[in-house]
Amino acid sequence: MRPPVLIPSRRPRRATRAATVTTAAITALSLALTACSSNDNGSDGEATLQSVNLIAPADPGGGWDQTARALSQAVTAEDLADSAPVTNIGGAGGTVGLASLANENDPHTLMVTGAVMVGAVETNASDTRIEDTTPIARLTEEALVIVVPASSEFETIDELVDAIIEEGQGVSVTGGSAGGIDHILAGLLLSESGVSAAEIPGMLNYVPNSGGGEAVTMLLGENAMAGISGVGEFIEQIEAGSLRPLAVSSADRIDMLPDTPTLIESDIDVELTNWRGVVAPGDISDEDKAL
Repeated sequence: MRPPVLIPSRRPRRATRAATVTTAAITALSLALTACSSNDNGSDGEATLQSVNLIAPADPGGGWDQTARALSQAVTAEDLADSAPVTNIGGAGGTVGLASLANENDPHTLMVTGAVMVGAVETNASDTRIEDTTPIARLTEEALVIVVPASSEFETIDELVDAIIEEGQGVSVTGGSAGGIDHILAGLLLSESGVSAAEIPGMLNYVPNSGGGEAVTMLLGENAMAGISGVGEFIEQIEAGSLRPLAVSSADRIDMLPDTPTLIESDIDVELTNWRGVVAPGDISDEDKAL
C-alpha cells in the first residue's frame, strides 16, 4: 500500500468536498446498466434489469452503507432496475464483503469499495484483493473530520494532539478499521507533530470499528475521546450539537462545515481524502465488462 501523500501548505479557500453520489458517476453507471439491460433483453434497450444487488461491506450506518443506499435509490429512481437491495456484509475493513463478492458470478452484483479497503487488504492479509474485481465507477471523494463529544475538554485539534502526545494510551481515538484511512490519519496527526514512526504504535490508542456507525455510537456513549471518519458519517451529530468538529483533512474548507479549519490551517501539514467506488465480480464476460 502506497503511503498517503502530504501536500505542502497553500492558501485555504472554501469549497464543497462532501460525499455525494455525483451526477457524472450515476450517469456512467446508468449507461453501463442500460447496456447490460439491452444485452439481457434484446436490442430495443427499453427494458430495465430485474434487480441490481448491492453489497455494503460494513455494518449499517457507515459511509459504505450510506453510499450503497444512495446508489440503490438512484438506480431505482432512474428506472435502471426494478429493485436494488442492499446487503450489509461487515468485518475486517470490508474484506469479508470482498471475499463474498469474489464468490459471485452474477455481473449485476456490485459492491461499494474505497481507500479503506486498500489498507484493510494488507492489514488482514486477505486472500482476495481489489485487483480481483472489475472496477465500475469512482463515485465520491470525501474529506475526513476529527471530532470530539460536545462535552469534551478539547476545543482545537492542537489540544487533542498535545493530549495524545502527553498522555499516550490515556486518550482513545475511534474510527474505521485498523489500517484504514481513519487510522492512517490518526498516525499522521502525530508524525506531523514530531512523533517518530517507531513511537506512534505505543502512543496511539486507536479503537477500530467496522464502520462509522459504530464510531458514532462509541462517541455518543463517551466510550472514546475523539473520532475520525468521513464528514458524511458525522454530519448529523455535528449539526445536532452532540459532536464538535475540530478539523477537516481536505486542502480547503468545506461548505457543510464552513467554520471548521483544515489541518493545514492548523499547522498540521496533512491533506488526505477518502474515495469510494463500485466494483463487480472479477470473473465476468467481456460483454458484461461494459460495466
